[in-house]
Amino acid sequence: MTSRSPAVRVPQHLGSDRECTARAAPILASVGSVNRGEQAQFAAWAEARLPVLTDEVCTAVNDRIAFYRHEHVVPSEDLRGSVEYSLRFAIKAIARPEAPLDLRFAEETGRRRAHQGAPLPEVLQVYRIGFAALWSALVEHARRDGPTKTGSALLTTASRILDLTDHHALAVTEAYRTATATLVAAQQRRRSALVEALLTGHPNPDGGPWEAAALLGIPHDGHMVVVVADTLRLAEESLPDIESELAARGLVSGWRLTPAQHLGIVSLHADQRDTVVEVLEATARARVGISPLFESLADAPRALRLAQAALATVPPGDTGVHMFTSSPLAALMACTPQEGQRLVEQVLGPVLGLSPDDRATLLETLAVYLAHQGSAEHAAEHLYCHPNTVRYRLRRLQELTGRSLSNPHGMAELTAATYALQLGPVTGSSSGPRSSG
Repeated sequence: MTSRSPAVRVPQHLGSDRECTARAAPILASVGSVNRGEQAQFAAWAEARLPVLTDEVCTAVNDRIAFYRHEHVVPSEDLRGSVEYSLRFAIKAIARPEAPLDLRFAEETGRRRAHQGAPLPEVLQVYRIGFAALWSALVEHARRDGPTKTGSALLTTASRILDLTDHHALAVTEAYRTATATLVAAQQRRRSALVEALLTGHPNPDGGPWEAAALLGIPHDGHMVVVVADTLRLAEESLPDIESELAARGLVSGWRLTPAQHLGIVSLHADQRDTVVEVLEATARARVGISPLFESLADAPRALRLAQAALATVPPGDTGVHMFTSSPLAALMACTPQEGQRLVEQVLGPVLGLSPDDRATLLETLAVYLAHQGSAEHAAEHLYCHPNTVRYRLRRLQELTGRSLSNPHGMAELTAATYALQLGPVTGSSSGPRSSG
């Protein structure tokens, strides 16, 4: 009577994959020690077939992964060398399972692929294809010798290949990610330097602003704006992920972070101005100033001054976004702040000497009146008062300043002084209203 083997009881709670692997490891190790000679035979057979295996893996990689068919990123010689080395690495590990793993080549490949710009999933897929091909070849070889003779050795080899795949993928991934992080940081530093070159008007001696813009991906034949935002704390971005947020709307930009400000230059079409403002308003964590549209890269330093002037019109601590007026007169005042201050003192000096409430009322009325094309009726609607109240306030202001709004010279001086006052406080006096020009 033939005796039966006792039934194998499967525990109800196997535990985690890690625990199962830990329990299985001693068993597989013991099986491997018994069949060490057969594993060495497997390795010797695979070593002899290494050129053929390498060819098969490279062919499979090109068939399955379209990326590797274009050799401008990873040349075929590079791919073949990497495949051959990883197969040799696995074969040696099968022949000598007790030897420590040398993963330096895997790490070097991961770094090289990152520098080449190869996608990580495709890089890892190459190794999976290679190790799977090695396993399939060993299985086919074992079939020819008979499952009874080689079954336990094949089981041990399978465990070893799975372990090698895991270690190899981890080494490649960590090296790839570390190299990618280094590359991204270097790219960001370079982009930051290029943005500074454009905004300061001091490009590299080897290239002018057009070369810098080309490296940033900014076309030199379109419209641009400069953006300036306060930092929240020392060198902390107040427009987080702004470059990617703008890119999602099809807008190219470059940014630079200084200890006090977050600076950027944005390329756009004339009809995309509202889109830029919308993205900035949704992203901003501090006050933001935007320059008027400009077309010549040589005007970037001037646009920076205007963006900073627009920033100054937003009260500190607010998160408002303000675009500088397109008025050339306002730009003139922004670009000559000292003259603007003298103009304010000479033209509006008597008004600035009034009590705070009286002064604020007259200056706000003047600013709103000018912003509404000199219409007392429209200004009254904005100020929620009667048109005659607006006219009364304007008469008082004309009497105090000695300048008439009906006289071209008087109108010009009052308008220029109002712009200058909006762009920055005057030393020794309270600043006037900060409405947009």
